[in-house]
Amino acid sequence: MIRAVITGSGSALPANCVTNADLAERVDTSDEWIVERTGIRQRYIAAEGETTSTLATQAARRAIEDAGVDAAEIGLIVLATATPDHTFPATATQVQNALGCNGCVAFDVQAVCSGFLYALGTAESLLRTGMAKKALVIGAETFSRILDWEDRTTCVLFGDGAGAVVLEARDVAEDGPGILSTKLHADGAHCDLLYVDGGPSTTGEVGKLRMKGREVFRHAVVNLADVLREVLVDAGAQAADIDWVVPHQANARILDATARKLDLPAEKVVVTVDQHANTSAASVPLAFDVARRDGRIKEGDLVMFEAMGGGFTWGASLARM
Repeated sequence: MIRAVITGSGSALPANCVTNADLAERVDTSDEWIVERTGIRQRYIAAEGETTSTLATQAARRAIEDAGVDAAEIGLIVLATATPDHTFPATATQVQNALGCNGCVAFDVQAVCSGFLYALGTAESLLRTGMAKKALVIGAETFSRILDWEDRTTCVLFGDGAGAVVLEARDVAEDGPGILSTKLHADGAHCDLLYVDGGPSTTGEVGKLRMKGREVFRHAVVNLADVLREVLVDAGAQAADIDWVVPHQANARILDATARKLDLPAEKVVVTVDQHANTSAASVPLAFDVARRDGRIKEGDLVMFEAMGGGFTWGASLARM
């Protein structure tokens, strides 16, 4: 059967690391307050000249190198972001040009923190139809540019970064590698719980992030547990079969609560929120790359990706490495 197989990964972070203590110098907060409520200890903030496209390009180059392919072999780029360099063109086309793989299909996907899952599902579907043989799936964000730095309940939660994977269409055995199942959902009835109060069609300005954290937490735990079960049923797998869960890195409490609902041991959950904070669409591929490079995720492992974002959007994907 034809499956989309993950053959490489890469990530990129801005140069500027901002600790909770650094934030406390400009915001009415403290390291203790942030760690207790979120698990976050630091985040990376993009400087002038560091943009979503530059971070995405760095992560993509590392993923291509890791996969051992040439940029000219890439036939598809799907880039997930809620913070593009421009309203248009798509940031994916800027990455395409920077990499030198001009001529391939390239477009952006916007599903906020679930963006990488949406991009992964889209690319996997296109590879299986024969649209391309090799694809780059990227999540990249500069959320620091849409934060209200006077709102201590939100500005401490987010960071900037990018992550990428290379997908290749391969004919594999039933027990071979590749993406086994992906399920995606959305419910626009809750868009007022996590949103940006601006945009080209409304205010004409970029706007700032607004969030009702308690309500988001409640929906996140229920929706993520449900979609994880849905993917397991579709793939004919059990929670006990999972080697690693690579979740969206929003909040350590959400990660803990979701794992408990599925009776998953905490040691099977890849956690980077303490180091990177919430990097929205970048968080899943960034965490995945960290766990691959430090040797935790290995060939043959069964890995579950999951995320929920503004909208609401949410999804999960199960892959064998």
